[in-house]
Amino acid sequence: MKVSLFITCISDIMFPNVGKNTVEILERLGCEVDFPTLQTCCGQPAYNSGYLEEAKGSMKQMIRAFKDAEYVVGPSGSCVGMIREYPHVFKGDSEWEKPAQELAAKTFELTQFIVDVLGVKDVGSTFKGKVTYHPSCHMTRILGVKDAPKILLQNVKGIEFVELPSGEDCCGFGGTFSVKKPEISAEMVKEKSRHVTETGAEYLVGGDMGCLMNIGGRMQREGKNVKVIHISEILNTHN
Repeated sequence: MKVSLFITCISDIMFPNVGKNTVEILERLGCEVDFPTLQTCCGQPAYNSGYLEEAKGSMKQMIRAFKDAEYVVGPSGSCVGMIREYPHVFKGDSEWEKPAQELAAKTFELTQFIVDVLGVKDVGSTFKGKVTYHPSCHMTRILGVKDAPKILLQNVKGIEFVELPSGEDCCGFGGTFSVKKPEISAEMVKEKSRHVTETGAEYLVGGDMGCLMNIGGRMQREGKNVKVIHISEILNTHN
């Protein structure tokens, strides 16, 4: 099975190991992975800020970049969720509607692809530690990925998995929301930090790096000793 890696901006710039882990996991599961170099931002920051026409430029470039891909897989529920919105964005556009539909149909978040497409529930990883999981808003509400990450985590050998209280609550990141409404965002992430602490977990895991960066930054400023990591790190660990 051929898979094209959608690296996402935040992984490319801030979390390069997430891209590395994603490739290694997919290859271990028998996929042939390539990296289309023409890819760019999915357009979400501009789109969410109301700059639709400006966002379309990035979206069209993404459609071109992955035109020949069999499957497109990204380690971010939020960014993949944006691509799934492309058919809505280009609805009625005689040139771009069909290509947008084709890209959306073959694009998946990493855990979604592993569980729903490959049919794998245990990737063979081992990880020792007490772990809780943050279900990010875009991944669960827009993309609809709720069960796959937990299924994979619960099948990791050696892991102690605990549910996060009020896990469905937003962490306050919301892309540009945290910049435009910093006071509200700060209170939201403060509450999220408290819930993480209540679990007694050593690790907070998630599938969206923006959320993890937001929560991790807050917990670090509060002096809390909880490691915040992307789910790909656990799924690619053998210890």
